[in-house]
Amino acid sequence: MRRFDGDALVVATHNAGKLAEIRDLLGPYGVSLSSAADHGLAEPVEDGETFVENARLKAHAAAEALGLPALSDDSGIEIEALSGAPGVYTADWAETPTGRDFVKAMTKAHDKLLQSGEAEPWRAQFCCTLVLAWPDGHDEVFKGIMPGRIVWPMRGDEGHGYDPIFGPDGYDITFGEMDRWEKNRISHRAKAFEKLIAGCFA
Repeated sequence: MRRFDGDALVVATHNAGKLAEIRDLLGPYGVSLSSAADHGLAEPVEDGETFVENARLKAHAAAEALGLPALSDDSGIEIEALSGAPGVYTADWAETPTGRDFVKAMTKAHDKLLQSGEAEPWRAQFCCTLVLAWPDGHDEVFKGIMPGRIVWPMRGDEGHGYDPIFGPDGYDITFGEMDRWEKNRISHRAKAFEKLIAGCFA
């Protein structure tokens, strides 16, 4: 496991919210963070077939372009009755000509579950893969998973994405109904970051 020993890290994202979340998580380690957007980098085409492939693609593109270590995140939801779909296409299911519509995406998931004929509970899991890449081509990979189930109808207006239809194991509420601090404490992303920090920063 390679330790991070620099003082500057690029987060391979154009999402200001994700940058802020990562800044909070890595704040105690004295790392100066910037985003791919801050450096004017274009978003690479995410044509991988797995979360790891897409996360590696984004991290290495930024590290190579800037000559700095880069951290990327690829995440999504996998629904057991749909053979793991939407998986890497989690965001794609929400695409419309005018931007992303996650109500449309959640409705699509529910429609497909009904078409599958599978009985409830509909098992699902949120997955997060982090890749920390260096300019010399080395990388470290960390995965986090939050198991749960798909619930219907949608519940809650907290969170984002598919949160209103995901009930995490051990809770009677959805991610969409959960306080964001509680969600951030138990989520798939939190679990992946725990591994990243233990492996490369602590």
